[in-house]
Amino acid sequence: MTTPRTPSVPPVPAVPTVLVLDADPPPRLGRLTGRARIEHADASTLAERLPHADVLLVWDFTSHAVRAAWPGEGPRPRWVHTASAGVDHLLGPELAGSDTVVTNARGVFDGAIAEYVAALVLAHAKDLPRTLELQRGRTWRHRETRRVAGTRACVVGSGPIGRAIAGTLRALGVTTALVGRTARPGVYGPGELDRLLSRADWVVAAAPLTDATRGMFDARRFGVMQPSAYFVNVGRGQLVVEDALAEALRRRWIAGAALDVFETEPLAPDSPLWEVPGLVVSPHMSGDTVGWRDELAAQFVEFFELWAAGEPLPNVVDKDRGYVPGH
Repeated sequence: MTTPRTPSVPPVPAVPTVLVLDADPPPRLGRLTGRARIEHADASTLAERLPHADVLLVWDFTSHAVRAAWPGEGPRPRWVHTASAGVDHLLGPELAGSDTVVTNARGVFDGAIAEYVAALVLAHAKDLPRTLELQRGRTWRHRETRRVAGTRACVVGSGPIGRAIAGTLRALGVTTALVGRTARPGVYGPGELDRLLSRADWVVAAAPLTDATRGMFDARRFGVMQPSAYFVNVGRGQLVVEDALAEALRRRWIAGAALDVFETEPLAPDSPLWEVPGLVVSPHMSGDTVGWRDELAAQFVEFFELWAAGEPLPNVVDKDRGYVPGH
């Protein structure tokens, strides 16, 4: 097992500079008034302002600006926090090889994403999209729907989000197998994935994006699944070979799918994915419930207080693995 590097941390300045890579709306950091100097940057100004920052808050977690700006000259922030669970958008080789501590927003999105996945599962089992379509056409058409209890699910990704999804599905009576990077009690290893996929009614991708997971759901994996299987991706868009998923749906290798994340976001208006039969497209919203931005800002402030006091930070990312270890 790789042990995360523990960098030596210099003393914290009396009034440290927090640089925010902005997104609209900006974070509410009023609790840091007088305790930190808050500065703002966008993709065009990040590189010139990085050398003057003690902390970088990546509020725009869809941006790849950190990857582009980090290799420049001058000092770099000692701590980078991203307001997202995934860190692939910022972990370039220079940041990964540095002594800068990287933390993420682990813990904010777990329950919300689990509820979203459960909603998709229930909507598909109860044929709700077809019901709404028939209603719009004023068509009375009786059908039978599926019971969710007694079905099987395979959740790929054993972090907090994957565990929350598994727990929610089990509460619905679904027998759920959790697949992680390594096998351990309660978690299957990658070697068991194909066998579990072949038996699953519901397949949920919730893994981080790493070299091992990129493109893991390809034509072969969709071919392993049952014709009655339903696939959901709430992890990272690059986990899925999108053309292969579209073809699997057109050929009815699987019964349906839902994507909340995509290889390129936002999804272009002319993308063929909009019209793939049996595919639900949502705009990367599975974890975004009312008040989620305030939760993210409050989490950063809590972390800042620990950092300023010289205490260990939670949610420290193992930059070699690309996620927070310990799960």
